[in-house]
Amino acid sequence: MQWEQLLSLRKHGDKNKRLRIEENETRLGFEVDYDRVIFSSAFRSLQDKTQVIPLSKTSFVHTRLTHSLEVSVVGRSLGRIVGKEILKKHPQLQGVHGYQFNDFGAIVAAAALAHDIGNPPFGHSGEKAIGDYFLNGNGKRFKNQLSEKEYQDLVAFEGNANGFKILTESKNGVEGGLRLTYATLGAFMKYPKQSLPKKPTSHVADKKFGVFQSDTGFFNEVVTELGLLSRGNNGYSRHPLTFLVEAADDICYTIIDFEDGINLGLIEEDIALEYLINLVRDSLKKDIYSRLQTVQDRLAYLRSLAINTLIAEAASIFIENEEEILRGTFSEALLDRSQYKAQIADIIKISIEKVYQSTEVMEKEIAGYTILSTLLETFTSAFENYQNGIARHYDKILLQLIDSHPHQNRSVYEYLMECCNYISRLTDGNALQIFQKIKGNL
Repeated sequence: MQWEQLLSLRKHGDKNKRLRIEENETRLGFEVDYDRVIFSSAFRSLQDKTQVIPLSKTSFVHTRLTHSLEVSVVGRSLGRIVGKEILKKHPQLQGVHGYQFNDFGAIVAAAALAHDIGNPPFGHSGEKAIGDYFLNGNGKRFKNQLSEKEYQDLVAFEGNANGFKILTESKNGVEGGLRLTYATLGAFMKYPKQSLPKKPTSHVADKKFGVFQSDTGFFNEVVTELGLLSRGNNGYSRHPLTFLVEAADDICYTIIDFEDGINLGLIEEDIALEYLINLVRDSLKKDIYSRLQTVQDRLAYLRSLAINTLIAEAASIFIENEEEILRGTFSEALLDRSQYKAQIADIIKISIEKVYQSTEVMEKEIAGYTILSTLLETFTSAFENYQNGIARHYDKILLQLIDSHPHQNRSVYEYLMECCNYISRLTDGNALQIFQKIKGNL
């Protein structure tokens, strides 16, 4: 892959090459991407979506919005650090094309800001609830009306693919969604492949999928423009900057979900401090640490040190392996090559045991399953009745709630995806409110 292609400023519908400076001299083209994401309604909805604890009433706990903002900050730092080194190694990028190290930071920051924009209510359990409805619930009734790939999109419903749809789908007369640059869209795509065929490999890009059948046309246009390498079976190599977006996410959820567990009293403070000290032992300034009087101050110091340590580590690994990454043969997350891999694994293990598998989390995930299954059954039945010409007044009201303008030549796949996309955009609180109204609770 070539950086000249990978840093494409092209956007949906462009016929001519874009300049690095867009609209005025105060905003770089890639910085506009960040602005468009942060002002979008899909991004705002993340303020009431689960990061760790669904429907939490505790102000300590991160939502998807605060998590995404933090990931974007870490991503910007990673992009700038790596960008400086890439420009040294490839001086033509600056001398001929005018790219600056800030461009790398802007691309990674924008992609990182959007990285969770496709997640449904109730976190990853929400994805599983949608998939389970079509695999094991009443949604199975649609299987024979769908192609194998269309059905797989639904039973393995994926927030990353849904995020690509939200960022790029033409809707309500707006062509190309948010119209982000292809460079930012490429960096966003952690799993540049379709849901089928599945690839039983250990390659990090094969863990999930990143595009629904409905969006493959524009997806193929993006990967062609960027020069992403084919890996066969409808899959492509990752955009190199995707590794930095992933690292930013890994750093934040490793450290900050752990911190949420401490603030909620799910992880003992003494144990937490010990695990963080093990991660930053080489850079810990004991004289500074010894002067900190409270656990909160010590935790904040260690958290900052841990994030900075892992930023430097991830950037270093990327720079060392840049040629392999450009060849598309680098096959693991950056932090999987880290010298701190064991310490990171220890922290994640504690978070899984004490936070993700806590009674509070599991009880609310159970509620989330029931809520989303009920919404899916209600809205898919309304569409089904409309398509079959037997829609009741109730069905028509429901479709108006979706803000849909149904037409009877729409395919089953199209209206099922519209239901899933609508539900995925709901916040945790919105989903609960609609569920209660469907049940007759005003």
